Amino acid sequence: MKVSKPLPQIQQLIHDIKVNKINGSFNITTKTLELFKSIIRNAKWQHAEELMHVIRTQGQILQAALPQETVTANMTRRLLKIIREEFDLLQAKVHHLADDSQATLSLHKLVTQTSECDVPVDYGMPCAGLKEALIDHLEEIETELETSCESICAQAEHHIHSTEVILTLGHSRSVEHFLKRAIKKRQSLTIIIAECAPACRGHNLAASLASNSVEIIVIPDSAIFAMMSRVNKVIIGTHSVLANGGLRAACGAYTVALAAKHYSVPVIVLAPMYKLAPVHLCSYEQDAFNSLGCAEGVLPYDSSSARCAKIYSPIFDYVPPELVTLFISNTGGHAPSYVYRLLTELYHPEDYEI
Repeated sequence: MKVSKPLPQIQQLIHDIKVNKINGSFNITTKTLELFKSIIRNAKWQHAEELMHVIRTQGQILQAALPQETVTANMTRRLLKIIREEFDLLQAKVHHLADDSQATLSLHKLVTQTSECDVPVDYGMPCAGLKEALIDHLEEIETELETSCESICAQAEHHIHSTEVILTLGHSRSVEHFLKRAIKKRQSLTIIIAECAPACRGHNLAASLASNSVEIIVIPDSAIFAMMSRVNKVIIGTHSVLANGGLRAACGAYTVALAAKHYSVPVIVLAPMYKLAPVHLCSYEQDAFNSLGCAEGVLPYDSSSARCAKIYSPIFDYVPPELVTLFISNTGGHAPSYVYRLLTELYHPEDYEI
């Protein structure tokens, strides 16, 4: 089955994301997973190779239409690896391999994965029960996504202690739930929120966290360095985690990370596993890495200076891995140097480039 154009549901998903009907990494990931699940269930495919071609082609379309939303490509890569794993498992059962020996084989594959990539596997062979196995596996992934936020929040009391001063930037939903859990468990916290101009989404986070048991301080971005000397921890969210452990985070995150490094303040990044992407920063000019927002909040259009000025309002910052202390994901805490290992568990090396 040759697929050369986007399926109707793929077109609808792209439209909904572009018009902001679906926003946020979690919602986009959930919708992408539901869409691929319906393709597996309803599309006409005879074997694993044909299904992988359909998934890869539609994933390429999503990636080309939504280059900044890496979670759609991440879900495509993860699904391709699941198809490979389920096919190998079913083939092993056909050859009468016991579960214990299959588990040993899987561990052996993790250790020698690079050398075994050269051994061709015929995914064009018919495989009975593959569709049912894939649907069951995707339901497990759905459960993992639904519980990812709760799993991250459950670690809040291990990283935040009473009377500490926490600094964050803008408004991340993961950070919001994480701090709310900390406020319930710890006493006398002080939370400093950089407003993240020009959108100033930090005010939304401040309103959400406001309660009698915590002191909330909203500061302009220009005061980040001045306030950092009294901060115990920096906790921020991120749009995606790159292959080297660097971040594509909200604009201003690099400023926060540099100030934290100057004062030796630990930087903790909340990043569910679906945000890990096997991609690197394209260029320091950030042509393909970044996107630009409305510059009206930086310099009003009707001002006299706007007539002879060219204004850029970038949405993202690149934060290098040496400025990050710890990642907290739904599977636990990880150092930036461990990201490469997590990528090998999530994606197959052949699928890094869809």
